[in-house]
Amino acid sequence: MENIRERIEKSEEMLLSSYASKSSNAKREFSESESNIRTAFQRDRDRIIHSNAFRRLKHKTQVFLSPEGDHYRTRLTHTLEVSQIARTVARALMLNEDLTEAISLGHDIGHTPFGHAGERALCDILGKPFHHYEQSVRVCKCLEKEGKGLNLTLEVLDGIDRHTSGKDAITLEGRIVRFADHIAYINHDIDDAVRAGVLKEEDIPKSLREVLGFTKSERINTMVMSLINSSEDDIKMAEPVFSAYNELNAFLFDRVYTNMECKAEERKVKGIIDGLFSYYMKNPDKVTGVYKTVAEREGLEAAVTDLVAGMTDTYALEKYSEIYIPKSWNI
Repeated sequence: MENIRERIEKSEEMLLSSYASKSSNAKREFSESESNIRTAFQRDRDRIIHSNAFRRLKHKTQVFLSPEGDHYRTRLTHTLEVSQIARTVARALMLNEDLTEAISLGHDIGHTPFGHAGERALCDILGKPFHHYEQSVRVCKCLEKEGKGLNLTLEVLDGIDRHTSGKDAITLEGRIVRFADHIAYINHDIDDAVRAGVLKEEDIPKSLREVLGFTKSERINTMVMSLINSSEDDIKMAEPVFSAYNELNAFLFDRVYTNMECKAEERKVKGIIDGLFSYYMKNPDKVTGVYKTVAEREGLEAAVTDLVAGMTDTYALEKYSEIYIPKSWNI
């Protein structure tokens, strides 16, 4: 008798675009029995949502370090906005929404504390590139479930690995996530910058607003509709939207991402990351749990990198304070 998963897989073959990734063709590094209810990509989505690393995203910086206020984005809310945009595009193009959602939810799962400032600090310490997208794949493959990993499909891992730059993802769903990530952060970072008083909507060049829209909602709609109307066998935006999209991104780098007022506190991040990294390298007995297993398998530096990269902003600050800040002595 046909089960629910098989019915879903059959409906994908009938209803989705010929360019869509089909769940029945999904591949895993380690074979496992199939679910009677969920497809391979649905299971990946659920494994990511239930992971420890996903929950930690709620206490990791997006752009503004420890902002005062309840409405600034965190790495988790960014992830959810990416997922919403990506699913909208995938549905409109009749591509695999479950695969798109799984990649979206996992794309930043390996991000460092303190946003890209934490990423840069680890690069400096290691003397080599540290990329959050590679760490996201590593978290999924090697660190979750006490080192056993989530055994995600190769399609999801590829989409996570290639969501930022470089080679395109092998699936159109993965390519959607790259665009959705940029669309989400461009627009919500403007929103947060306006809320912080760093930027006004009117500061955005009028030529860009005339193409993309005069509000966050209008801009997102313009970019999403351009993707939907221009994509078929590949994912792309049409001109002049694509040029305006790139120019707006460059504008934000100049006015927000490298703005000294926004980033003043980030200068302290390197000291915190340096201090934590140094402490654990000098005290390997404090490296426990899955990180101890990593140390035995790959060396202490790899384990400490995983440990520090996995910390939330709040936990990193607490540990740094516990290690380095003198405590009051109650007599």
